[in-house]
Amino acid sequence: MTAEEVSNEGQTIPIEGEDITPKKDGGVLKLVKKEGTGNEFPMTGDKVFVHYVGTLLDGSKFDSSRDRNDKFSFEIGKGQVIKAWDIGVATMRIGEVSQLICKPEYAYGAAGSPPKIPPNATLVFEVELFEFHGEDITEEEDGGIVRRILTKGEGYTKPNEGAAVEVAIEGSCEGRVFDERELKFELGDGDSLDLPPAVEKALQSMEKGEEALFTVKAKYGFGSNGHAKFNIPGGATLQYKIKLINFEKAKESWEMNADEKLEQSSIVKDKGTQYFKDGKYKQASVQYKRIISWLEHESSLKGAEEEKAKALRLAAHLNLAMCYLKMHEHAPALENCDKALELDSNNEKALFRRGEALFGMKEYERARGDFTRVTQLYPANRAAKAQVQVCQKHMKEQHEKDKRLYAGMFQKFAERDAKREATQGKENGEGDSMDVEENGTQEQTAA
Repeated sequence: MTAEEVSNEGQTIPIEGEDITPKKDGGVLKLVKKEGTGNEFPMTGDKVFVHYVGTLLDGSKFDSSRDRNDKFSFEIGKGQVIKAWDIGVATMRIGEVSQLICKPEYAYGAAGSPPKIPPNATLVFEVELFEFHGEDITEEEDGGIVRRILTKGEGYTKPNEGAAVEVAIEGSCEGRVFDERELKFELGDGDSLDLPPAVEKALQSMEKGEEALFTVKAKYGFGSNGHAKFNIPGGATLQYKIKLINFEKAKESWEMNADEKLEQSSIVKDKGTQYFKDGKYKQASVQYKRIISWLEHESSLKGAEEEKAKALRLAAHLNLAMCYLKMHEHAPALENCDKALELDSNNEKALFRRGEALFGMKEYERARGDFTRVTQLYPANRAAKAQVQVCQKHMKEQHEKDKRLYAGMFQKFAERDAKREATQGKENGEGDSMDVEENGTQEQTAA
């Protein structure tokens, strides 16, 4: 503990607390006013929820979340608040109330924050920590992959799709370590190494040297089937401790010239084809997407090179559609067939696969249209002829089903109307059975 006297506008105020700065320069002093519970502290990247009251050394209040009755939240270590808060709140437990005395270099510095905070002001905050949780790194923000940083990385760049990474991983489930390895691989190849999608997603959020804990829900882990090799049941939540030792980013489209794009597209096309043959449709799809991203907007190619690029794009869309069909994802399969047909309006595979996608979406009439067009353009395609018959069968079954459904609906409507008319007849007949029948008859005739 340290204590000193600070003079402010003629007042002498005792300031005491523990120096919690990494440099031990007295820039942030902490005095615990109420002990918290538990043994966990917020980590870099964690979202924290606090109440605070901020005052100057003369006791005048310049801000208070309590006065607004609105807790304040921020992410630790992301530079969203003054340095003193990133340092101080990271030392607190749930329920703790502490006083943080912050020198200008850890607060608003020589400029201050006019009009409430003067230049070179030492600030006093009373902070209460209510809760904290890890950072959700999913696009959907569904809590499927939550990160807690153990060791902050260096630099600002992160691995991208196709990057070569060197990592150390430790996977556990319900306290049991099931996978502990050091690996070198390209992002996109993780499934072939028995890594769930979450690991590659996690690595794309990390900096070199970073070590972090990830809590992974089944959707991003091993799904409803689990993983027999690791003895992981379906629906299991996983924990991964990952250290990104080193990485080399894959070249982005803007970093390559046209010749490099063509060369790399041919390489990843072969790689995707091998994945497809091995039944690894997810990894194959990653390769085909790279071709599209590289060549879709490349306008500098001419002549034979332009034709080669068009052929690669066409193959990528066709193969990507096939991958999606294998994964029973019919909407993106349909989208890629449409893209392929923009490049070649009478392409046999594109028409047939679009028919398959539409069939999977139960759009039998549209599917029949595509299969019929295939038979017209390519009479030798017996599979398309067979599919026309299958579509017609399903259309007939759907028609019969609709007829039964609508017939039942009309019968229910008729019964409901008859019941309503009978009820109205009773109300108008004042209890005379002859009047009820006549009124009912009259109303039905009028109707």
